[in-house]
Amino acid sequence: MASVANHQATYGTPTPSKATRNRAIVACSIGNFFELFDFVLYGFLAAIIGKLFFPAHDPMTSLLSSLAIYGVGFLMRPVGAVVIGAYGDRHGRKAALVLTIGIMAVSTLGVGLLPTYDTIGRFAPLLLLLCRLGQGFSTGGEWGGSAAFMVEYAPPHKRGLIGSWQQSSATAGVLAGSLTAAVLSTVLDAETMLSWGWRVPFFIGAISGPVGFYLRIKIDETPVFEEVVATKGVERHPLSAALTEHWRNLLIAFGIAITATVPFYMTFIFMPNFATQRLSLSYSTALFATSICSVLATVLMPVMGTISDRIGRKPMVLGSTIGALLTSYPLFVYITNHPGFQSLVIAQCISVVFISMFSGPLPSILCEMFPTKVRYTALSISYGFAVMIFGGFAPFVATYLINLTGNPISPTYYVTSAALVSTLVAIFFYKETAHKELR
Repeated sequence: MASVANHQATYGTPTPSKATRNRAIVACSIGNFFELFDFVLYGFLAAIIGKLFFPAHDPMTSLLSSLAIYGVGFLMRPVGAVVIGAYGDRHGRKAALVLTIGIMAVSTLGVGLLPTYDTIGRFAPLLLLLCRLGQGFSTGGEWGGSAAFMVEYAPPHKRGLIGSWQQSSATAGVLAGSLTAAVLSTVLDAETMLSWGWRVPFFIGAISGPVGFYLRIKIDETPVFEEVVATKGVERHPLSAALTEHWRNLLIAFGIAITATVPFYMTFIFMPNFATQRLSLSYSTALFATSICSVLATVLMPVMGTISDRIGRKPMVLGSTIGALLTSYPLFVYITNHPGFQSLVIAQCISVVFISMFSGPLPSILCEMFPTKVRYTALSISYGFAVMIFGGFAPFVATYLINLTGNPISPTYYVTSAALVSTLVAIFFYKETAHKELR
């Protein structure tokens, strides 16, 4: 009821009314959906973009160049994490989230409007790079802000569930992106897709930006951050404080986030291109398979977040990382030896179970590791660097390994190595945070 708005939560933080909390979570989720929809579109259209902006006699060379630009966008994620994260810790989560969605909308529109290589030559890939850097900068600030926003709005016993909506809404954005690309590639012939069809998803993404922008302007700041402002506890130099006072937790968060990123981008971004190039599936078929597993992930993440509220975060982390460690090789062997829509769906859905087991609780895990005054910055840079180094370039690394070795199973070495690192970090360094105070 609204009358509870001024009561105190278990840890002394003002409790928002249920209506206020729900409105804030929905608005943040919708904005997060648009952000990820815009960001992943490039990955689903990488093969087409490669032909238009990096023409070459060998289709794999064009794809590698396109995926390299896709990965370069991730280089800006830590920069966005540092700049926008510090802004969010000083001026509030709401102000930072309004900024990120504006930058994303402009960058996405830019991609849709770009002339191709045939029109302006080498300037085309350069402009594409600039737009991709803008998208990466925005997403670098978005992830940490939306995670902190949702978890700070959550009651102590529901941080895993409510935080999971950040990941679930992001995955829904991935789903929308894959479905949009799949439908267009089915409805339009290959020549039309190359001519103008590939631009349509980017225009849709750019138009949806103002909707998220409007919703975020209307929401209230998190009560946790307002308490910091009221007590004059705002950190003037959050980056410096995070690096000097919380460096150990930064390294732990970075280590456990590796398996939250590599399997995700391998499953949702690399796999459709792999299925098209190596398994002889049509592009629309591969995207429809990815859409099915995206639906499963969107549903499972809140379930996994809820389970983590009951049994703790650490069992979920270990279950996910060990699962990825044990299943990635057999699944690649399976789809390589039995290429087809059914095998692709089965392999992706099995991967998604372990991805969801980790991704659902992830926002609450990282938020619980840092105090409010540096939370936005700290979780943004720990996750942002993990995504940049291991996740964003995962499709490129996987494709490169196949080209280098001639072995279609070689990407599994990358996935299992990442899973092993996260497993060891979780076992020896990560301490349970589920039932502790959100500092």
